[in-house]
Amino acid sequence: MDATLGLPILAGLIAVALMFDFLNGLHDAANSIATIVSTRVLRPQYAVFWAAFFNFVAFAVFGLNVAHTIGTGIVEPSVIDTQVIFAALVGAIVWNLITWGLGIPSSSSHALIGGLVGGGMAKAGLSAAVWSGLTKTLLAIVLSPLLGFVLALVLVVIVSWASVRSTPFAVDRAFRILQFVSASLYSLGHGGNDAQKTMGIIAVLLYSQGYLGTEFFVPFWVVLSCQAAMALGTLMGGWRIVRTMGLRITKLTPMQGFCAETGGAATLFIATWLGVPVSTTHTITGAIVGVGAARRASAVRWNVASTIVYAWVITIPASAGIAALAYWVVSLVSKVP
Repeated sequence: MDATLGLPILAGLIAVALMFDFLNGLHDAANSIATIVSTRVLRPQYAVFWAAFFNFVAFAVFGLNVAHTIGTGIVEPSVIDTQVIFAALVGAIVWNLITWGLGIPSSSSHALIGGLVGGGMAKAGLSAAVWSGLTKTLLAIVLSPLLGFVLALVLVVIVSWASVRSTPFAVDRAFRILQFVSASLYSLGHGGNDAQKTMGIIAVLLYSQGYLGTEFFVPFWVVLSCQAAMALGTLMGGWRIVRTMGLRITKLTPMQGFCAETGGAATLFIATWLGVPVSTTHTITGAIVGVGAARRASAVRWNVASTIVYAWVITIPASAGIAALAYWVVSLVSKVP
């Protein structure tokens, strides 16, 4: 095909994908800064700048394994076309806006994956899915918050034991400083895992239209564009979700905030290096619940946590349904003479 014939549509879809990435940063800003804000180590307006910087530079630290998983490991690349990508982005963006408006920290990552699956299956049925990659992603829904929970809980126990001879003031002062490190690591992991998902979407769109030749790869301009869009979204903040994540699940001290961020960051680093697209929202929520449960089970507001879990469960099917509807609408419109 003559790829240049679709250039205006292609450019428009890339712009929509970058808008999703911006909304991802906006929606998931809370994941990076909730603990450092709730412990009052940084004011919100400073915390978003801190998180945005590390969101952006993440591309220099991690490879592009997650982008390759999204591009070729969720839906068969042969199924991908402009309508599938458009439907996927509509499904993800609409669901993100709904949950952002309600202040529910759902997963932007799984909204995008659900949208991609919904658009692909609307076109080609169940055969559109790459079940090995999709199964790995679905398992991560359970494993990433569980790993964040366990790591954060273990860290709290270790740090509490190591600090038993220190005064509360000394512990608080030390972990206020250390939280700058843990928040940086978490923001780095967030930028590394989440921005790559949009990179994968744009790259597979370019590949499907013949712009990348015969071999799938992620162009460097796509990498920079996606990291910048996410960083700008983080700068805008997401204060409703910050309140839920940082204040309503459990009250945090600087030491607990450090443990939650470190446990969450370790989970994201492992997943990103393995090429598994995990949810930063799931990960940090699991870690925050872990530090609360280490204190005592009643310290966790389980009704708030359960509401968040319900949102996790319905995110992929909800965004997939919206994407499928968008695909069918576009198909009908395109057939109108």
